[in-house]
Amino acid sequence: MDVLLRPVHDSDLPVLFRQMNDPESQQVAAFVSEKYADRDLFDAHWRRLRTSDSVVARTVLLDGDVVGSAGVYGEPGEREVTYWIDRYYWGRGVATAALSALLGLEPERPLYARVAADNMGSLRVLAKCGFQVTGDDRGYAHARGEEIDERVLRLG
Repeated sequence: MDVLLRPVHDSDLPVLFRQMNDPESQQVAAFVSEKYADRDLFDAHWRRLRTSDSVVARTVLLDGDVVGSAGVYGEPGEREVTYWIDRYYWGRGVATAALSALLGLEPERPLYARVAADNMGSLRVLAKCGFQVTGDDRGYAHARGEEIDERVLRLG
């Protein structure tokens, strides 16, 4: 399994749009942007991400195929990681490999992550990469249409 990260290309956006609009994936992730449902807003959002000096945005490749995205964003001292892997590849170590590669690109520590409390797969990925749960919170989960519990994690 060869997992690599590279800058996001225009040609990745249709694939990422499809992946991020998978209803089952959205239900599990819970915290998705409303922008993901509208292709024009989605493309504009990714244009902003890709041109920002404070965002690390990468495409996740598995054996040369686009299988997701990974990134780091936020102000110094409060930077968060995010990743999205196509549901077909869940449980195969792709997310762990992608996040590990992302952490190698981003030297700043601490880094944070937020995840739906019932998203056990993502909690395992973050733990394997050294993140530790530091607290609980509640937030509005657009994909579920309600406030849900979430875990806050930190990598020191």
